[in-house]
Amino acid sequence: MACYESIFILRSSLGDEEAEAVIEKMKSVLTKHGATIVKAENWGKKKLAYEIKHDRRGTYILLQFESAQENVVSELERLYRLEDSVIKFLTVRVEEEALQAVVAEEQGESESGGIQ
Repeated sequence: MACYESIFILRSSLGDEEAEAVIEKMKSVLTKHGATIVKAENWGKKKLAYEIKHDRRGTYILLQFESAQENVVSELERLYRLEDSVIKFLTVRVEEEALQAVVAEEQGESESGGIQ
C-alpha cells in the first residue's frame, strides 16, 4: 500500500460546521475509493504567507491515508479543484516508514498522556 499526505486550505470565511462538512466530504471520497484514513487533523485558522484568492487567512487541514489504488489521489485532487471553499492543496506520497513512525509517536503520546 502506498502512503500519502494531503494538506488543503479552506477559506477562512467558512463556519466550523461548513468546514467540517467539507472535511467529511473529502474523507468519504477517500474511503469510497478504498483508502484507509490514518490521521485527519484540523490545524485551525492561520495567516497565509501571501494572499490567495482574496484571502489572507485560511483553515489548514491534514489528511494522512493509505491506498493500494493509484487513482485515489487524482480523484481527491479533482474534488479539491471542484470545491469552491478549497483555496490551495498539496498531496505527496510519503515513505511508509515515516508514516508508521508518526503513528507510533502518536500512540506513545496518548499512552503517556501528553508531549514528552
